[in-house]
Amino acid sequence: MIDDTLINTFLRGGIIAYPTEAVFGLGCDPDNEQAITRLLHLKNRSVEKGLILIAGNYSQLLPYVNDRAIPASRRKDIFARWPGAVTQVMPANSSISTLLTGQHKTIAVRVTQHPIIIELCAKLNKPIISTSANVSGQPHACSWQQVEQIFADQIDYLIKGETLGLSQPSTIINALTGAILRA
Repeated sequence: MIDDTLINTFLRGGIIAYPTEAVFGLGCDPDNEQAITRLLHLKNRSVEKGLILIAGNYSQLLPYVNDRAIPASRRKDIFARWPGAVTQVMPANSSISTLLTGQHKTIAVRVTQHPIIIELCAKLNKPIISTSANVSGQPHACSWQQVEQIFADQIDYLIKGETLGLSQPSTIINALTGAILRA
């Protein structure tokens, strides 16, 4: 499913659309500020909100998460929530772009269980940005056909796969306190 065209599109700063656990996501390289800015503009999303990173494993998130700021007493709970449709807000590395964190000192991250995204992140050896495939305030795209209708030729690559069938986007949790930020 993951081919060289997809990898090259991503590495050149392209916007990709892909299935997640419940909805389709839009993403790009979290280290390419031009791509991130384009993605925010495409969605009409405020930079202050920050973005989610999705990965195949926790080690891919380490360049973005301040792992040293996570107490040992919280690690078991944090890692027990993954893989799956749980996004956790964690302390951010101070060196990452504010386009990722928005107005926060934290970063929202998820280790997915979607095999397509696990494969993509493994080939890239990094996470990807994951924001719902919609214009801010509009319904989420739940199929690749809906992504085509909403964004037509505005994205650079569309993975025509299936979601895992969950009915709601990921739950968002404060990793350090366990407080639910979005059910």
